[in-house]
Amino acid sequence: MKHLRYADLPDAEQKRLFLDIIWADRNVRAALVAARDLALPDWLVVSGVLYNAVWNALTGRPPGYGTKDIDLFYFDGDDLSYEGEDAVIARAAPTFAHLTLPVEIRNQARVHLWAPAKFGRACPQYLSSEHSVAHFASKTHAVGVRLLDDDQLQLTAPFGLDDIFSFRLTPNRVLDNRTTHQAKGLRAVTTWPEVTVEPW
Repeated sequence: MKHLRYADLPDAEQKRLFLDIIWADRNVRAALVAARDLALPDWLVVSGVLYNAVWNALTGRPPGYGTKDIDLFYFDGDDLSYEGEDAVIARAAPTFAHLTLPVEIRNQARVHLWAPAKFGRACPQYLSSEHSVAHFASKTHAVGVRLLDDDQLQLTAPFGLDDIFSFRLTPNRVLDNRTTHQAKGLRAVTTWPEVTVEPW
C-alpha cells in the first residue's frame, strides 16, 4: 500500500517528510506566511490543514481536499476577554483574505472559559498553545507548526507523527473526548477511506 510508505520510519525522518509535504501544500504555506505576518504571541497553525495535506499528498488527492478550514491558535494570557480575541480576528481578516480556506482563530488562554458550556465537560486552563494541542481528542490530530523569522518551520507533535503516516486515528484519553473522537473518525473514513479509527 503505497500511501503507507512512510509509516514506521524513525521520528527524525518522519519529521523531515512531514515538513516537506506541508510546505509544498499551497494552502498550508500561504497560511503559515500570513500567520507569521500577524506576529501573534505563541501562535500555531494546527490540526486538520496539516494532516490533511499529508493524507492528500500520499493518496494523490489535490491540495485542500477534505479540509474545511485553517485553525490558528495563539496564546495571550494577558487578555482573556472575548472582545480581545474578537479584535484579533478582525485585525487578521485582511491578512487572510487571499486564502482559499477560512481561518478560525482562537486564543488558547481563554478556552477554559467557554469550552464547558459548548462541550458539556470541564476543560483545563491551558498554559500555552502547545499545551492545548496535547489535549486534542485524537493523538493523530495533535500537531502544530509555526514559521519562524528565519523561514524555518517549528513543529509541535507531542505524540509523534506515526499515526498520521499510518493513516490511523488514535484516541487521546487525557480528557473525556469520546464523542469528538468518534465524530472526527467518522468524517475521516468517509473522506479518506484509507484511514482506520481506533476505538475509544
